[in-house]
Amino acid sequence: MAVFDYVAVDAGGRTVSGTLGADDEAAARALLARRKLMPLEVAASRGAARNSDGPGRKGPAAGRFGVPRGGLDSRTLALVTRQLATLVTVSPVEEALRAIAIQADRPAVRAVLEGVHGGVMEGRRLSDAMALQGSAFPPLYRAMVSAGETSGALAPILERLAEGLERDQAVRGKVITALVYPAVLAVVAIGVVIALMTLVVPRVVDQFDSMNQTLPLLTRLVIGLSDGMRDWGWLAALALAAAAVGGVFALRNPAVRLAVDTAILRLPLIGRLTRDLHGAKMARTLSTMIAAGLPVLEGLTITARTVSNRRLRLATEMMAEAVREGGGLSAAMRRADVFPPILVTMTASGEAGGRLEPMLERAAEYLEREFSTFTAVMLSLIEPAIIVVMGGVVAVIILSILLPILQINTLAMG
Repeated sequence: MAVFDYVAVDAGGRTVSGTLGADDEAAARALLARRKLMPLEVAASRGAARNSDGPGRKGPAAGRFGVPRGGLDSRTLALVTRQLATLVTVSPVEEALRAIAIQADRPAVRAVLEGVHGGVMEGRRLSDAMALQGSAFPPLYRAMVSAGETSGALAPILERLAEGLERDQAVRGKVITALVYPAVLAVVAIGVVIALMTLVVPRVVDQFDSMNQTLPLLTRLVIGLSDGMRDWGWLAALALAAAAVGGVFALRNPAVRLAVDTAILRLPLIGRLTRDLHGAKMARTLSTMIAAGLPVLEGLTITARTVSNRRLRLATEMMAEAVREGGGLSAAMRRADVFPPILVTMTASGEAGGRLEPMLERAAEYLEREFSTFTAVMLSLIEPAIIVVMGGVVAVIILSILLPILQINTLAMG
């Protein structure tokens, strides 16, 4: 009986690694499946550091699998996937990897690609070679590549992966680009207000004090705020910094994080955007995995690990458990009560008509289109809103300075 090292995903969506004994690689994979583990990489052990038989250390593979490496950034991963999807249609995988590695600009990216190429040249599957690179390739990504290899549809799966990554990158780029100008505008406006309150208003106040006149209420309020900013501004800044640090530590508590993420989903605008974005990502992921012949349960299990919102992650894990017990996907979505109604309806329609994969694809396209439209409208309103609000604040400050002057002029003329 041979000994095999493995990296797999358990029922909770966590990456586990260890060793087991089996007659061959196929038997090892079957044994992992019986343990409810989805194998990402299985290879004969070479005697390096390994865990005991059974699920072991969680996290990126180490020991024989090499020192864990950082993941590729989203832009690089999208570019590499697009290049690989294009080249595998005209050349073998190892030649495609070699060509991509040669033209990589950054040494870290080149090292990862050369490592994958070396693994393929040693006879490993592409997904197994990617698993050797630690966290360079996400588990969901590797699972889709593995499904494509198993079904003989690697090129179409890579194409869909590339399209999904490029779509995510495009959305992220649009949001960042749209936020840059409003953010700069807000910072400049806040700086102007602070300068007026701490530099200009105090000097004007000195002139008013020598006139022995009762100042208007608005002027007195602005002067009081100015004095507070000068005398206690440092304390307010310190309190905000302490609150931020305390919030970061509090969010490390699972119960607090779950409560905060649940509250986020209930917000009028942000909650809707979060639900739509997660729903679209999950629908497209499941559609791709079903097209590759991968079971829905495995898709849900891996997808749950990629969700940052704890409430949505818990809902996805509950869906996976319901599907594992024999329930329907749409019924599990409906019970979770956090997914867009259109996604639940289209999933139910797909299940009833035996066309789950295309219906999930359409649902993802609809949700992504809604997300893009909604964010474009909201972002277009941010700039004028900042201008109006900050303009109003500056106008109040200026008016508080002008009112005493107009009052004095009126008294002088009278």
